Amino acid sequence: MSVLVFADSSEGKFKKTALEVVSYGKKVAEQLGTNVVALTVNVSDASELYTYGAEKVVAVSNPSLSTFNAKQYANLVTNVATAENATVVVVDSSIDGLYLAPLVAVNLNAGYVSNTVDVPSSVSPFTVKRKAFSNKAFSNTTINTENKVIGVAKNSYGIHENPVSGTTENFEAALIETTVTSEKIERVTGKVTIADAEVVVSAGRGLKGPENWGMIEELADVLNAATACSKPVSDLGWRPHGEHVGQTGKPVASNLYIAIGISGAIQHLAGINASKVKVVINTDPEAPFFKAADYGIVGDAFDVVPKLIEKLKAFKAS
Repeated sequence: MSVLVFADSSEGKFKKTALEVVSYGKKVAEQLGTNVVALTVNVSDASELYTYGAEKVVAVSNPSLSTFNAKQYANLVTNVATAENATVVVVDSSIDGLYLAPLVAVNLNAGYVSNTVDVPSSVSPFTVKRKAFSNKAFSNTTINTENKVIGVAKNSYGIHENPVSGTTENFEAALIETTVTSEKIERVTGKVTIADAEVVVSAGRGLKGPENWGMIEELADVLNAATACSKPVSDLGWRPHGEHVGQTGKPVASNLYIAIGISGAIQHLAGINASKVKVVINTDPEAPFFKAADYGIVGDAFDVVPKLIEKLKAFKAS
């Protein structure tokens, strides 16, 4: 028996969520009195995972897996779980993870719990705490099946070093036929990505046009943050669709989320509600976002943001 963790990566480097799920998997393995195995795809050096508790790394190298395909990856995870006699499989709750986990659960006849925020409060029965109702509540969910699949919510458990002497073993991937093909992939380069960002600076139609996004990018640079936007902004073509966050865009679970000129439609709030600290800057004191925010500034973004940038630069310089 073991705990299998899927350590996601991009262009040969582990995503931040990979280190979090390995940390999580290590703790679950300790609770069960077993070991944690990490599965990697197209990563040349996976030894970094030893630092976070992976006693064994199963490394798969196959050019056909360079693009994420849920069915192919689910088949791979299933095969490795079977080979390693893993009764618990841990993945992240990213967009890819939300596609992957249900397919793995079906293959393994396993119970699946997504958006888990803590290690099991009990392993007999196996009970975990998860986010519910668009992150407005928590539920304690018991998994009764022998096999279990857990999706860990981003920034919920954290990254914890737990160094071990690990080993790496190559695994030959048996690919299945699939009708899904990728025609085009656009990657953000030279910026902090929304998926990995501790801080996200987001703006809406209150910016009045794409020509005013310079101050948003400057604020993001000062904070080493990712830039994001509301759905209307991406629909208008002011910003790339890859920056659209919210329930219908990318979910955000950053430590700090700054919303500038965003009124706070329910779909937007549902997608960013998992962020730990939310700050809103808006001219309308009745904007719905103020009810969800931890801190709020009623003011014109064109006055507030430049002053905020100035103060932050002075603070960093001191």
